[in-house]
Amino acid sequence: MPNRRDRIAQAWIELLSRDPEAVSALAVARAELDAGASLEGLRRLRVIELCGALPERARLEELLHRSAQFYNPNKERCTLRLEAGEAAPVGPDTRVALVTERGGERLAAAERWWRGETGEKLSAREGVAWVMSFSNVSSADACAAELAGLRDRAHGLLCNPHSQECRLSGAEVPLPWFEVSEAPREDADR
Repeated sequence: MPNRRDRIAQAWIELLSRDPEAVSALAVARAELDAGASLEGLRRLRVIELCGALPERARLEELLHRSAQFYNPNKERCTLRLEAGEAAPVGPDTRVALVTERGGERLAAAERWWRGETGEKLSAREGVAWVMSFSNVSSADACAAELAGLRDRAHGLLCNPHSQECRLSGAEVPLPWFEVSEAPREDADR
């Protein structure tokens, strides 16, 4: 659990160019899945959630920008979100699926880099946010749920339930979104 001085931030990272994985997933969903019939758009962003004694926005942005542990500013853009009231970089009528590798969302190398740079412990977790927009908003929740969890060849696409976890949200993404169940561990500085 975070202590009283810990803050939580989300870094939303998206390719500057067209994302081939999102383009391919959109084509497959539209062509092969019933729930994909009303899918108008699909974007893929990496979301890194940071928890610890975080500095103010400008310093945090500078630290994230300076380290290849978080993103590459030459090919990606990063949108930082520090408060639950700040909008995530998604549209107002979108649905978002956060997909994480079961037990593999922790960024140990980034945590070690952070400790070396700042002297502070940090918990860093990463997942993939699939941002879906639908032509039929009234069925968007059901379609997003159907597309998110893979069940068989005709149902699901974005999350393999055998090795991944999925959390769904509308355009109002919670902060924190990842389950913050442990403080930064001592082995993060090794």
